[in-house]
Amino acid sequence: MVLKRSNNKMIAGVCAGIAEWLGWDLTIVRVAYVLISIFSAAFPGILVYIILWFVMPPPEY
Repeated sequence: MVLKRSNNKMIAGVCAGIAEWLGWDLTIVRVAYVLISIFSAAFPGILVYIILWFVMPPPEY
């Protein structure tokens, strides 16, 4: 399975794509992302999300 953004998205589908790729529950990935972002002073988490938004290929319809 290739890492790509998902159609099941809130903003860009990055967390949903990672959850599908790992086979994890989407809620766990989103909560983990928020916690990591908060504990890293938010800026690196937002920056990583934006980079992944442009690097990960879009979902196939």
